[in-house]
Amino acid sequence: MIPNRIKAVVLLGALSGLLLAMGSIIGGFKGLQVAFIMALVMNFISYFFSESIVLNLYKAQPLDTEQYGWIHETIEELCQTMQIPKPRLWIVSMPIANAFATGRNPQHASVVVTSGILDLLDKDELRGVLAHELSHVKNRDILVTTMAATIATAIGYVANMLQYSAMFGSMNSDNNQKRTNPLIALIIAMIMPLAASLLQLALSRSREYLADESGAHYCHEPLALASALAKISNNKQYTPANNAVEATTSSLFIINPLTSTAWAQLFSTHPPVEKRIEKLQAMAQKTH
Repeated sequence: MIPNRIKAVVLLGALSGLLLAMGSIIGGFKGLQVAFIMALVMNFISYFFSESIVLNLYKAQPLDTEQYGWIHETIEELCQTMQIPKPRLWIVSMPIANAFATGRNPQHASVVVTSGILDLLDKDELRGVLAHELSHVKNRDILVTTMAATIATAIGYVANMLQYSAMFGSMNSDNNQKRTNPLIALIIAMIMPLAASLLQLALSRSREYLADESGAHYCHEPLALASALAKISNNKQYTPANNAVEATTSSLFIINPLTSTAWAQLFSTHPPVEKRIEKLQAMAQKTH
């Protein structure tokens, strides 16, 4: 089995390779540079402001230190073990049992829990969930996913340029270069963004596996995290009926609350819960 960290490097490398390949096909790196800069600016804004945006979107409130002092203590203990600063803690009034982490780095991070998850899980299970979310912070997953989003967005821009050039005959204006067949260019323009999206989703899934592995390691209870994942996925409130979760932020949650069908799971940002539980159970067997 390939370690999840190596998988992330390979997938980022594959995304970069796709971008360079499309730059070569379109015939000039000026257009490629423009697309990359546009994607960089968009994702730069997302990287630095996504935390405040998502907290405001869900009307998150600071987690009360008196009522939920034990959660603050659990976070402090885990952060000390992980050697990262304590993030800001928030609660969202939502029956759906879930949690997520956001923030651009360990020094600027937040961990959010829903009221539903506090009602559903016991303390050990919640500790496993918190360890998972803190692992996202420690592993700098926001940075990694932003890098992937930047490249994928640039590929989308270049694909649009390639499609436009193929239709209007403006490809490879440099006389020293061979013109690319317009039909082939159109096919590439359609396939490349799909390939980039699949690679981006695969990267997201590998980060979830890594957060499970890291979280289980730091909380010393793989089975507690496995039990939490099972409870959350089986929760009656798991599928939101009132659009409580925005599709654009569903990838943040420990379990994607909008994925229900087998077909949807193919394009999910998260691995199947069953496989995550199997990996955690195997991890528990190795530690005993």
